[in-house]
Amino acid sequence: MQTVTAHGAILPVIGLGTWKLSGETASVAVAAALEAGYRHVDTAIGYGNETEVGEGIRRSGVARDEVFITSKIPPEQLSADDMMRAAEGSLHRLGIDQLDLILIHWPSRTLSAAETIRSLNRVKQRALARHIGVSNYTIRLLDEAWAATEEPIVVNQCEHHPYLDQDKLRAATLAHGTAFVAYCPLGQADALDEPVIKDIAGRFGRTPAQIVLRWQIQKGCVAIPKSAHPARIKQNLDIEGFELAAVDMADIDALKTEDSRICNSAYSPDWD
Repeated sequence: MQTVTAHGAILPVIGLGTWKLSGETASVAVAAALEAGYRHVDTAIGYGNETEVGEGIRRSGVARDEVFITSKIPPEQLSADDMMRAAEGSLHRLGIDQLDLILIHWPSRTLSAAETIRSLNRVKQRALARHIGVSNYTIRLLDEAWAATEEPIVVNQCEHHPYLDQDKLRAATLAHGTAFVAYCPLGQADALDEPVIKDIAGRFGRTPAQIVLRWQIQKGCVAIPKSAHPARIKQNLDIEGFELAAVDMADIDALKTEDSRICNSAYSPDWD
């Protein structure tokens, strides 16, 4: 599988997102994804499914060292002591000794980006995670975090889909050598009904989801689509062997509006 490298972290370009997956559904989806060839699984403390994600990984039979596991710490647990306890709790629930990547899930409204990233550094330095990163960081906050960090920030995970113009943020993220990970990459599946995407899919003999994920990868993103259906999970991984032409990319780009967040309801422009 194609990968993206960022400051020593090697991320498969397609991972399984697990937001809104719970219980046995989450375990089944994770196991199905790994059995289909996925090697990248994304969860978060706030999703309430780390235990089930860990069970799905074990159920798959895929060796732990072959799976890149990401989790995230919520904004209310970003003080230094709380962050350490949060990371330890994630490891316990997942049933692993170390995360591959741990992220600040949302910027804090009470603590500075510098303060929280320094605390996250300690999590890595205690070997609770191999790599650190952030999520939902604007250009300004990402710059502040980089100015304060001792450890490389390998990921900025943000909402990204055909409706949402994130070109400036994506470019700024990549300029740091930080990988841009797209959550909600299919726009909650709304984009799959767009006539232009259906037309491209028909010409390539691919599903609309495969077209949008291919668009994501050609934009330089890592994408983490969520699905609970094993057949769709497998299809979403099958995005190699074809390439969208510049005109196809431009047609999908044209779907964007000034601000069309679908998943990111907690976003506030005052973070910019």
